[in-house]
Amino acid sequence: MNAILPLTESESRPPCPPFTRETATQKVRMAEDGWNSRNPARVALAYTVDSQWRNRSEFPHGREQIVAFLTRKWERELDYRLIKELWAYDGNRIAVRFAYEWRDTEHRWFRAYGNENWEFDAHGLMQRRYASINDLAIAESERKFHWPQGRRPDDHPGLSELGL
Repeated sequence: MNAILPLTESESRPPCPPFTRETATQKVRMAEDGWNSRNPARVALAYTVDSQWRNRSEFPHGREQIVAFLTRKWERELDYRLIKELWAYDGNRIAVRFAYEWRDTEHRWFRAYGNENWEFDAHGLMQRRYASINDLAIAESERKFHWPQGRRPDDHPGLSELGL
């Protein structure tokens, strides 16, 4: 497993709160890009050392548990592609809706739909993440996320444009 280097108090992860529509949208895209990298150690650095999560029925606490959680997730959820969209923001909080597509080892495809509530510290690190997620089995022909693995291209439609 990659070593997780904690950020010092003087380091930050801009944009930092309080958020504007522009900076909240930027923060959402940065989170999407990070998760689409499927690099657990990289993703964990966007969270505080003692970040608290609720993800479905799991409750990771801190970067080490976040890395372990994401490692298990992406070993199970293959060909993962995610789109996030800003829903609301206020002060140091952001709400997003998202969808991601993935397949299992038996080549069955799924689209997961959900909402997340995020709370950030003054340095722009996420200190709380609460996610509610539902999976829908889909046929491979129903997939809508068709970019090469990694960052979603800027010209690829978002959730609203895709009718999701």
